[in-house]
Amino acid sequence: MTASLASWFVIAVALVLANLPFLNESVFGFIPLKPVRPGQARTKHPVWRLVELIALYFIVGLLAWALESRIGNVFSHTWEFYAITGCMFIVLAFPGFVVRYLRKRRD
Repeated sequence: MTASLASWFVIAVALVLANLPFLNESVFGFIPLKPVRPGQARTKHPVWRLVELIALYFIVGLLAWALESRIGNVFSHTWEFYAITGCMFIVLAFPGFVVRYLRKRRD
């Protein structure tokens, strides 16, 4: 895998995983929440969505680190790198946030 292809792959995975907490009601996309009352749908609390977003950021970071180590030397990263990539991950999560919280529901 070339460096360019690996970069685009990490961006695509980050886009999907950044929106995952907002597009479903399961934890990490596959662990269902138990309803409070039988027959009632369970929705995730926004804190759960934030915890998922942070955990998925680190998963994407591990994937990027693994691909970088396969291509060549792993560069050292300072706090600025993590601040920028964290902000980019939040920006990539914006479409899911809009769909979940800002779109008008027509019930």
